[in-house]
Amino acid sequence: MVKVDLTGCATFLDATGPDYGAASAAHRMLSERTGKGAEFTGWLELPRLMKRRELKSIQSAANKIRGRSRALVVVGIGGSYLGARGAIELLRPIQRADSPRVFFAGNGLSSDYLSDIIEALGDDDFDVNVISKSGTTLEPALSFRVFRQLLEKKYGSAAKRHIFATTDANRGVLHDMARAEGWERFVVPDDVGGRYSVLSAVGLLPMAVAGIDIAAVLDAADETFQALDLRSPENPAWQYAAARQQLYTKGYGIELLASYEPSFRFMAEWWKQLYGESEGKNGIGIFPASLEYTADLHSMGQYIQDGPRTLFETVVNFEKPLTSVKVPFGMGDPDKLNYLAGREFASVCATAREAVKSAHIAGGVPNIVVNAESRDERGFAQLVCFFELACAISGYMSGVNPFDQPGVEAYKKNMFKMLGKPNA
Repeated sequence: MVKVDLTGCATFLDATGPDYGAASAAHRMLSERTGKGAEFTGWLELPRLMKRRELKSIQSAANKIRGRSRALVVVGIGGSYLGARGAIELLRPIQRADSPRVFFAGNGLSSDYLSDIIEALGDDDFDVNVISKSGTTLEPALSFRVFRQLLEKKYGSAAKRHIFATTDANRGVLHDMARAEGWERFVVPDDVGGRYSVLSAVGLLPMAVAGIDIAAVLDAADETFQALDLRSPENPAWQYAAARQQLYTKGYGIELLASYEPSFRFMAEWWKQLYGESEGKNGIGIFPASLEYTADLHSMGQYIQDGPRTLFETVVNFEKPLTSVKVPFGMGDPDKLNYLAGREFASVCATAREAVKSAHIAGGVPNIVVNAESRDERGFAQLVCFFELACAISGYMSGVNPFDQPGVEAYKKNMFKMLGKPNA
């Protein structure tokens, strides 16, 4: 289970500590579906429902792709992209020889980026998983048109067997195209917003193609959501949500999510969308940013240590390293590092974490630590469930609807009008 350590921010909080009464009320609103946006809380049931409904068909499709193709192009943006990429880069940062390469397109409008993917595909056999609730979001729709034509050029009438559409169950442009063309389809649930959808087919199909054990992910997620239903200040989701909300009232308006695992980078990107899109509205909200430690301590460390005191940091730590690497002994000690010879890299890293934590707290930066068990399917599932639940609770505590995103539409309206879209 995820554990939260608030000792690094205790001196920055009220003497009475975080407001667990407000966290309790928010959790009750969420579980009883009485809060704003309650119609988009289906993610709480996703692990159990996916095991019963789509798990086998997702695994079957993934096996089909893995058996015939050297690559999968995942076309999506936002929540249709970041969760899957975060999972794959966390759990499979080095491509295995028996797994297809997974490319992500549709998350921007760069011609160079698309060209690079096409060049990397070369003559390899590939499949496409297009993910969109409606099919009308411009960035993925344009990219899909490009890769669909590549498939048709390569496979002719058989191209339809290489396209997998994850979309609305009953309506929408992509749904209608998939039905008309006979593409294999998976569902974006009506009651789950994009940023909460990683444990649906949206995230699970690309993950399974990459070789991730999605059944183990769902089992761990189901177990974690049950454990996080604890109605007590011992609930780590309450602790995290309540601590960050109290820090916000004290002027700490920027949260830095950091990890000492480089493979966590896109999990942090997923987290930024989850919290930024859920809480940043009505003129309020903690600004989510991310850093990679220790690398960014050599570029941003100065600002964190001595810059404006509006920052607090949340550090994600994995308690059990998957591997063991020891510092070797150097004959003659030319680099003067033999004082570390024989020590595990994990041990050196743990010391660095404590040194950074102590320095930042002394410099006026509150510190929260989130401990997951290990960097595997179980640890991934625990973090997803923990951050999703804490985000919903935190959003309700701040008084916003954590499940809508009205501001996202503003740029789209301008863009479509300027591009000359009919009736825009």
